[in-house]
Amino acid sequence: METMTIDEILEMMDDLLDKAVSVPFSNKKSMVDAEQLREYIDGIRYNLPQEIKRAKEMVADRSVIITDANSQAEQIIKKAEERAKVLVSEEEVYKQAKAAADELVAQSRAMDASIKKAMVEKLDSILAESEKSILNALSQIKSMREAVKAASKKTNS
Repeated sequence: METMTIDEILEMMDDLLDKAVSVPFSNKKSMVDAEQLREYIDGIRYNLPQEIKRAKEMVADRSVIITDANSQAEQIIKKAEERAKVLVSEEEVYKQAKAAADELVAQSRAMDASIKKAMVEKLDSILAESEKSILNALSQIKSMREAVKAASKKTNS
């Protein structure tokens, strides 16, 4: 018998039963070609190990596919975790850089305020000295004017 699938052989057995001749005066009994039926059964016995072998191969293939898929999934997860670590690391670097920049800005503003305060104090000191000098000069001018007026009165009298 040529190599057939078990389903094909069972289909042929079913056809053999459909073509069976009913036995007269028997309750639903039929005659079938026993030799043909034995041939079909032998075909099943012959093909059954191959069908089982193919089923095992399919299960093994399925197992290999699942193992490969799990391996690929693990690699994808590992890459994703590594990428997440890199992103977290980059985020941490960004946060540290931002904190350092914020600190520099704060220090610059404090230094700017300090320089402005020192400049105002120095300018105030210079202006105070200038005011003193001008007041002193003004006082000397007033004294000179009074001396000139007094001398002028002496010469006119």
